[in-house]
Amino acid sequence: MALTSRAGIIGMAVACGLLAAGLTGCGGQGTVSDAEARRQSLELKALLSQERLLPDGFSGPAREAWQSPLAKASSDCRAVLDAATGHPPLRALEGNAAVSFQGDVLGELAAVGMAVYAGGEAEGHLEDMGRAMDSCPTLRGADSTGGTRLRLSELALPTLGDEAVSRQLRGRLNGYPYALDLVLVRQGDRLLSLVHTGLGTVDVRRTVELARAFADMAR
Repeated sequence: MALTSRAGIIGMAVACGLLAAGLTGCGGQGTVSDAEARRQSLELKALLSQERLLPDGFSGPAREAWQSPLAKASSDCRAVLDAATGHPPLRALEGNAAVSFQGDVLGELAAVGMAVYAGGEAEGHLEDMGRAMDSCPTLRGADSTGGTRLRLSELALPTLGDEAVSRQLRGRLNGYPYALDLVLVRQGDRLLSLVHTGLGTVDVRRTVELARAFADMAR
């Protein structure tokens, strides 16, 4: 293999590694330079971190991206949660950021990620994640005896953005009652991922307030 070819492959691998951290762009039609991707990512993080836009019951400052306790679930189930952890789909990604906020209720947390895509890919990614949701009716941990089993069901929400999909997960996480609402919203070339979690239950009205607040940011 020619040296220039090897260097190109190595360079792409490095770029993709940085992309996983939300710092750069990676391959594909319409991608931007690393510097432009970093700029977009910083702007997105500043946008998501605006405490004044949070609905009542959530407080700042913005924290680091959510770390999903379900990282060892099946690939389809992980796919629908990864974007809120700062790891959105990579194809045509131009920038992304993710933050989280503490809720006033014990154990409550809101995690949000926003990604910008080129070439209309945001629409395709939303469709892919919708199919992944349909392929994951029940989410289990890697250890079937570990007490983690969450069932996905429909979550009815008002119209959000250009299009949106949503689900609620209810069940047990490591043996304890756990609830999670998941909302994915596309606004133009931006894809918003929202996770609202709590111990035992979450208030869907607060999920709606969060989704509206962050969807408005994506305009």
